[in-house]
Amino acid sequence: MDRADENRVGMPRSASARGVPMEGVKFVAQAATSNRRALRDIKNFVGVPPYPCAVRKRGLSDKTGMADKDQGGFLGHRPMTRKFAATLANQSKPYHQDSSTREETIDNERQKKALTSAPSINDFHTSTSIDIDDCQLANELPLPMVAEMEEMVNCELKEIEMEDLEEERVPDIDSSDSNNPLAVVDYVDDIYNFYRQTEDSSCVCPNYMSNQFDINEKMRAILIDWLVEVHYKFELMDETLFLMVNIIDRFLARQTVVRKKLQLVGITAMLLACKYEEVSVPVVEDLILISDRAYTREELLEMERLILNTLQFNMSMPTPYAFMRRFLKAAQADKKMELLSFYIIELCLVEHQTLKFRPSLLAAAAIYTAHCTIEGFKHWSKASELHSRYTEEQLLECSKMMVEFHQKAGQGKLTGVHRKYSMFKYGCAAKSEPALFLLETATLDC
Repeated sequence: MDRADENRVGMPRSASARGVPMEGVKFVAQAATSNRRALRDIKNFVGVPPYPCAVRKRGLSDKTGMADKDQGGFLGHRPMTRKFAATLANQSKPYHQDSSTREETIDNERQKKALTSAPSINDFHTSTSIDIDDCQLANELPLPMVAEMEEMVNCELKEIEMEDLEEERVPDIDSSDSNNPLAVVDYVDDIYNFYRQTEDSSCVCPNYMSNQFDINEKMRAILIDWLVEVHYKFELMDETLFLMVNIIDRFLARQTVVRKKLQLVGITAMLLACKYEEVSVPVVEDLILISDRAYTREELLEMERLILNTLQFNMSMPTPYAFMRRFLKAAQADKKMELLSFYIIELCLVEHQTLKFRPSLLAAAAIYTAHCTIEGFKHWSKASELHSRYTEEQLLECSKMMVEFHQKAGQGKLTGVHRKYSMFKYGCAAKSEPALFLLETATLDC
């Protein structure tokens, strides 16, 4: 028993066990610990747990407490009272100090408490168990850096989101035209949003020729090819050509026409487009003259009224030309690329297969095909994708068709567009080699 009691470090044996009076307890305790190392050397401070949360959460039983009273020993842990827990809470600085600094501060305070306030037997007898509320108060001591860690994580997530937004942000292509009133920079985005909402109304069924009993797709192609040459002879604007073809298709999709009146429909549509787009409009006699006087003035004016009534005087339609200008600006195209893009899309005006595509898709596919033709590889910039709202995969089908038109442009009888863009005025765009590798790519993708 004596050897076992000697192992009780810092806990003097009771007076009854050693047979000495209670007054000699302090002297015997000092004698018993004179040959041991100082408590600060082994960091085993009597009465202070190593961490605020290192306490027993269950109270000592009455049996155990009575046994310890009989022995008159000390438990080795200072009882966690409300006053002591409040002192530790006031000494800690949660969420604002570094973790190492807080731990050093707590250790220093523990050393002071251990050296200046040694527990006595009276304290032990007055508190033999740990209150549950005191333990909960100790557990509620602030965790190190929790709020700061959460704030740092939130800041990092916000930075990542901002980087993603910067990558997805549409590039500003109108900053250079801020001082140009004709560029209408303030509401150009609203204009093209309106174009996208109304472009479906400008489209026609690609099989509308099945409702015609006397004309077919080949006759339509001959008419458009001839009107391209007439448009060039009159030196009209590009907007006029695209609007003229749109008027012809929308009218033929709603009204049956005999073969002899098809050319009349063409020149009347040109007259209407010139009235809408041109500053100087060709006179009616000039249009009758280019038709080899096959029609009279009265017939032309009567056809004009019929077309306007059939279309309900709705002449303002978004054509591929409107989207071409915007998408070329987004692609930062030079003059060579611009001319090649218009060459490709004018080839599409002659072919009825392209009627199944929306005007915005035709414009984007023409620019994409021209860019691939010049560079020799597939390329569709992020700015072009964001402004056109078409991905490269969405353009491949239409682009493949355009490459086929480019490949056979100089063959056959319908060569009006090819001859036009073979001139030096149009940069000899028709002499460029088609991007045949797009046909192989499209075949592999399928």
